[in-house]
Amino acid sequence: MEFQAYEHKVQYYETDQMGIVHHSNYIRWFEEARCDMMEQMGMGYQRMEEHGIVCPVLTMYCEYKSMTHFGETVEIHCILKEYNGVKMTVEYSVMDKETEKVRCIGESRHCFLSKGGRPVSLKKQYLEMDQIFRRCLPEKKEEE
Repeated sequence: MEFQAYEHKVQYYETDQMGIVHHSNYIRWFEEARCDMMEQMGMGYQRMEEHGIVCPVLTMYCEYKSMTHFGETVEIHCILKEYNGVKMTVEYSVMDKETEKVRCIGESRHCFLSKGGRPVSLKKQYLEMDQIFRRCLPEKKEEE
C-alpha cells in the first residue's frame, strides 16, 4: 500500500540562529508522519489505545542528507517496511516539497505492548488489526 506523504511547513522555533532546522526535529517529524500513516491505514494510535495496545519506539535511525531551512515545506514519505505481528519497522524519507531534494532518511522500530507493558501479538490476539498491517506491507517482488 502506498501512503499519501505527510507535509510539514518548517516553523521558526524549529531552527537555529542560521535558520537551519535543528537535527532533533526530524525525529519529531517522523513521529508526525508515522501517526498520519497509521491513520491512513485505519489503525491510528487512538484506536489501538482503545484496545489497550501501545506501540513504543525500540530503535530510531536518522541520516541527514541536506539542510532544511525556515519557511520550507517538506514531505515525509513513510513505508511500513516490516511487520510480523509483534514488531514493525517504518522507513522515512524527508524531501523538500518544491525541489524534491532528499533532506533526511530514517527508520524506526516498534513493538506492541499492553498498557501494563506485556508484549502483545496482534496476529494471535487481534486478527483484524493484524490483517490491516499485513495489507499495508509492500508487495514482495518475485526473484527471477
